[in-house]
Formats: sequence, C-alpha cells, structure tokens
Amino acid sequence: MTALALAMRYPWKKIFVGIALAFISLNILAVTAGKVLFMLLPLRWITMASAVLFLYFGVATIRSAPKNDDTEEITLPSASNAARTAFLMIFTAELGDKTQLVTAGQAARHSLDLGGTLTVFLASTSALILVSLLGMLVGKQLSRLVPIRWMHWTAGGLFLVFGVVTLCSLWI
Repeated sequence: MTALALAMRYPWKKIFVGIALAFISLNILAVTAGKVLFMLLPLRWITMASAVLFLYFGVATIRSAPKNDDTEEITLPSASNAARTAFLMIFTAELGDKTQLVTAGQAARHSLDLGGTLTVFLASTSALILVSLLGMLVGKQLSRLVPIRWMHWTAGGLFLVFGVVTLCSLWI
C-alpha cells in the first residue's frame, strides 16, 4: 500500500531504491536482532510511531494533492529526496510489523544453520521487494486512468484510516 501511494507521488524508479534498501535493512535487523529488538523497543512504542507516521503522511498526501489535474504543476523531487522519503516511510511503518516478527521468528528458529538464516533473509526480502514493485507498477498504471488529485485524496484517506486503526489497536 505504501509503495503504491509513493508511486503516485514519485517516479517509481527513484523510490524503488529507497524501498529495497529499507526492506534489506529491516530484514537484516530482523534476522540478526530477532527477539532482542523487542526487548529494547517495546512494540507499543513502535506501533504508536507507525500510527503517527500514517496520520502525518495522510495529511501530507492530501495537502500535496494538485488543485487541478494539470500535471505540469507537479514538481518531482530529486532522486535522493524520493529515495530518502521511501526509505524512511517503509522503514518506520514496517518496523515491528507482522512480517518482521515472522522473519525474526524464522531466523531464530533456524539460527543454528547459517544457510537457513540466509534463506530466511533472502526469501523474506525478495518477497517484500517484489510485492512493493508490483504495488508501484499498479500505481503507475492507475495514474493513467484516475486523476492524480483523486489518487492523492484516496491515498491520504487510506493513510489516515490506517493511522486511526493502528492507534485503536493499542487499546484493543
């Protein structure tokens, strides 16, 4: 979902680097840190940070929607800004999520076998990167059919919903 929203705002090739680096970094952390990560950072704090970021990006996405559908108004960020934004969004939003917990658990389970740990890392990282790439490509195709302004509002609204749902999960 995040990859699709980023692809609506930035050129997909520029954000792919940030997304791939974020997933590689996250899975290195998950594989090497495993259970230690959650001893250092309570899951509640990670969840709260993710919720705040979802809310922030929801508001920012809606505010950045063009006033009309004229694509000439849109100025694209530099490659480094797009990659940095993608890295920070993915890294923070995905830190401590179910995928990371499963990756950490599988790595802990196969920790005695270096080949098993490497397989867990490669499989998890490849899957996350490929799903993100698919999301970006779908986002690009969608932008040809749906006005960019509508996609900004929809993506922003979804970020806000995810932020509220994530905050609510803290009290359930």
